[in-house]
Amino acid sequence: MLSKNDFKNIYDVHFDAIRSFVFYRCGDTEMASDVAQDVFMKVWDKRAVLYGDNLKPLLYKMASDCYISNYRKLVCRMNFEQRIMATDEVAFSPEDEMTCNELAAAYAKTLEQMTDKQRTIFLMHREDGMKYEEIADSLCISVKTVEKHISAALRLLRTKLL
Repeated sequence: MLSKNDFKNIYDVHFDAIRSFVFYRCGDTEMASDVAQDVFMKVWDKRAVLYGDNLKPLLYKMASDCYISNYRKLVCRMNFEQRIMATDEVAFSPEDEMTCNELAAAYAKTLEQMTDKQRTIFLMHREDGMKYEEIADSLCISVKTVEKHISAALRLLRTKLL
């Protein structure tokens, strides 16, 4: 278990090095400080299971993972903003809006026609972005069952929407 003094010592010794490590990867001082702070917050949260023996490799691994996670979020946010900007520039005709509304209504109606389990699994995958394994674990079913329900849902959507 990591005591308060052990944590303070680790923080004092490694914080600047972790921040520099992240800074060399991203070139952004603010992001480097945020990632380093997040790493030490996670260490503090997990202090009950950590020991002060040799945490340096763990700190660098956590910093790398946290930086990659933040970078992915940043790229996703930038892509979303670019799509929004592109969408704002292109005005939809009334016919396009009507077609879009009809398609959305047909999609909602088709979702209602699915079985509860099929709909739940399909929405967990498509809306929440969960992987088949994650869905299987959360619902206590096999991955093959998830695959079966997804393909049945997609088949129903194809027949109803096309």
